[in-house]
Amino acid sequence: MAADRFAQVLDRIDQLNREDPTTERAGGTAVPRELLYAQRLTDWVRRLAPDASEALQIAARGQHVQRWTIPRERYPRGRAGYLKWRETLKAFHAKTVAGLMREAGYPEDAIQQVERIMSKRHLADDADSQTLEDALCLVFLETQFAALRAKTPDEKMREVLQKTWQKMSPRARSEALQLPLGEGERCLLSEALR
Repeated sequence: MAADRFAQVLDRIDQLNREDPTTERAGGTAVPRELLYAQRLTDWVRRLAPDASEALQIAARGQHVQRWTIPRERYPRGRAGYLKWRETLKAFHAKTVAGLMREAGYPEDAIQQVERIMSKRHLADDADSQTLEDALCLVFLETQFAALRAKTPDEKMREVLQKTWQKMSPRARSEALQLPLGEGERCLLSEALR
């Protein structure tokens, strides 16, 4: 029965993310962006932690659930608006995942564990939160870095990379250095890490 509720929650998150109107090409097929993101994030979590708990896998799968429903444009430009948007998203994602877990019959302590992991506020003392953060950073470097670099000045991009690197564990940093990045991205990462 426990396996059924776990599969049910992951399936429901995927169903919601299939509604994303924005698609991305993967393997020659157009896939809803947030569905693909959730799959990539889950894959990285499982790679970093082959014995990942249900809580960690649910947190990963739901990290961006229905993200497109709260667009960045609704918030003021600048850092304060960006941070407000991010906090709103975190609360929305956690609430959505908690609701799906309740529907599937999870106890409150399991729901709170997932919410704690998703908050990423305990990186130093929570291995699951750190693994999720590592996976997020690796997905960014692997699939979003090049596009962001194309529209961001190098100086700002170096700052982004430095902040990303600081959040990563030694294991994730090692994985990052093995990613098949483009020559320009690899050079910029090297510059940022000097």
